[in-house]
Amino acid sequence: MSETLSYQTPVSASSVEDRSDFIWKCYAHVVGAILVFAGIEVYFFSSGIAERIAMPMLQNWWMVLGAFVIASWGATHVAHRVQSKNAQYAAFAFFIFVEALIFAPLLFIANLQAPGTIDSAAGVTILGCVGLIGVATYTRKDFSFLRGMLAWGFFLVLALIVASMIFGMQLGTWFSVGMIGFAGAAILYDTSNIMHHYHKEQYVAASMQLFASIAMMFWYILRLFMNRN
Repeated sequence: MSETLSYQTPVSASSVEDRSDFIWKCYAHVVGAILVFAGIEVYFFSSGIAERIAMPMLQNWWMVLGAFVIASWGATHVAHRVQSKNAQYAAFAFFIFVEALIFAPLLFIANLQAPGTIDSAAGVTILGCVGLIGVATYTRKDFSFLRGMLAWGFFLVLALIVASMIFGMQLGTWFSVGMIGFAGAAILYDTSNIMHHYHKEQYVAASMQLFASIAMMFWYILRLFMNRN
């Protein structure tokens, strides 16, 4: 989900050439972010960092969650509000690194307890995202009406996660299924914004939002696969 978008002329009011250039820049940046994310994770695993940080992070999940929320908000704010492209790219790079750090314990446990689930979850995530992006692109429907639902859903999910930590609740299979649906709605919303609401110079911010939604879908698909095993 994105913050309030710029009041400048949206890319949908630009020429066909400008719209196409903007959309392809966004998707290229998302693919690049995914490759960088994967590269960081490979380094974490090959260097032994993933193993060393897995247990300390899992034992201090409150701090990790808080740091992730603050870092995500800060990076998103910079990407949407700052005009400097260098600052936007720096925010995007920082966000990718934080995502990779947060994912490292889950990926380590998945690789240890259920070998093969990472590849399966990644494949399903890619197919799901391509399908959702295809639907938004083909129909050209404006999914901005999802904003309110996603905002309320975000705070509800955050409350459930915090409650689970305080009271020892187990957020099992159905929670993961619900979060996959939530991430799917976010991908539709982000793709719709790319086509209808972002300014043509906001491709870094747009790419960051879509990457975040794809990462969220991957997280919960992987959790679902792990629970099944």
